[in-house]
This record gives sequence, structure tokens and C-alpha cells, in this order.
Amino acid sequence: MKKWFIYILECEDGSLYTGITINVEERFNKHRNGKGGKYTASHKPVKIVYTEIYNNRSKASKREIEIKGWTRDKKISILKLKMPG
Repeated sequence: MKKWFIYILECEDGSLYTGITINVEERFNKHRNGKGGKYTASHKPVKIVYTEIYNNRSKASKREIEIKGWTRDKKISILKLKMPG
């Protein structure tokens, strides 16, 4: 069964970008090379800061939409929960 990932990227300007993919590293590299979408073409991503894994695209897409609707502060709160220490 194919795995789907939700990912959050931190961009050079400190902004956060949320997306969905089956291969996080490959998608990150596309974003870094200006081939990942309009937003990341003008806000270059510097690192992957968060991922979640799902067993199907439907669940992953619903979660992506949910996270994209969050405020920046709420997104940062899940990043802090993931960080050790």
C-alpha cells in the first residue's frame, strides 16, 4: 500500500509551506529547484520541519486542508511538540 505524507517546509523568509506527497525528499528537492509550486518558487524552502504519514491519499488530503487552515501560531505549536527537549 502506498504511503502519503503531509509535510511542512520552513522557507528562507521564515514562512511555512504545507504540502502532500508520496516522497518527501523528492518533493522538497523539487521545491528547492523552483519546480514545486508558485509559493515555493518565490519563498525558497530551506528545510523540512514536520511530517505525518497516512495510509491513503484521502486521509492525507483532509489533514493537509486542515493544517493549511491553521494560523501560523498553531502550526508552530505542533512543531514544538515534535521537537525533543
